Amino acid sequence: MTGPGESPDPLAPGRPLATSAPPALHEVMFGHVHSAALRAVAVHRIPDHLADGPRTPEELASLTGTDAAALRRVLRLLAVLGLFHEDERGRFRLEAAGRPLRTDVPHSQHAGVLMVTDPMIVRSAAELPVSLGGGRSPFERAYGGPFFEHLRKSPEDRAVFDAGMAAFSGREDELVAQAYPFPERARVVDVGGGRGGLLRAVLRRGPALDGVLFDRPGTVAGHLLDEPALTGRWRTEGGDFFETVPPGGDLYVLKHVLHDWDDEDAVRILGSVRRAAAAGTRLLVVDAVLPGGGVPHPAVELDIVMLLVVEGRERTAAEFEELLSRAGFRLHRILPTPSLPSVIEAVAV
Repeated sequence: MTGPGESPDPLAPGRPLATSAPPALHEVMFGHVHSAALRAVAVHRIPDHLADGPRTPEELASLTGTDAAALRRVLRLLAVLGLFHEDERGRFRLEAAGRPLRTDVPHSQHAGVLMVTDPMIVRSAAELPVSLGGGRSPFERAYGGPFFEHLRKSPEDRAVFDAGMAAFSGREDELVAQAYPFPERARVVDVGGGRGGLLRAVLRRGPALDGVLFDRPGTVAGHLLDEPALTGRWRTEGGDFFETVPPGGDLYVLKHVLHDWDDEDAVRILGSVRRAAAAGTRLLVVDAVLPGGGVPHPAVELDIVMLLVVEGRERTAAEFEELLSRAGFRLHRILPTPSLPSVIEAVAV
């Protein structure tokens, strides 16, 4: 309480501070600072050292070869953001929101954090103001060439990308496999399926299903399908989905593929699938569907990542319907999932 003529304490607990920027603007303005702090603790695997309970910055610095004073300041910010908690003894512990930063937990997001905060994204983001004027994409301005061409030339960056995508897809694959009523018996061809996380989740749920994992030869070489319960029910095939895809499938899947490409290239990929698929064959496009109308959705942020690094984009239901129609498919239905993407079911006509 203040006496006559005294000013209220601006630092009193619970009292909001007046700043020049509204809170929403402040949060966005400092977003790159937040992600830099997040990347710092992920690179040094600080969360792994908190698995058994809270520790002081000095203890953590000794374990990780970092500077205790700097580490305290980084952890203090991330505690304000709800990922850590600082107790009265100056020790930090992981909060529930920060637990996925550990590398030893199911569906760890450690690799995902490293991918999204990688210089590939950060350097591209710095080029966005110039790229709004037209011309090359932000990534091409930063790195001198297209994103996927860069990944083919840089095994280190390819490894960061593949690990990050696998981290994002882990739980997502299970939820997608649960959301769609796969037939009891069918051959599922996962086109551009990466290391096969989704195909593995589908085959686990359908003991009479078999599948083909199709992607670049170097990608399918690191597949995740070699487990006893799936023995004899899958094969891998390397190739280029712009040219051809394996024929003879009862059901084709494109998960997080079309959003990497502009409309013309997306139609080319769909055309390859259509040439391989008999009339009446089902196609599942597993991608985010933008709601439109300013409705909040995580895909709105993902759409900016697409703008930064590739020629692709996130799309609305109407935009997917148009692409599918151009390639010889009829949109049948869209099934939401509890995760980011929906399952867009189409039929070859």
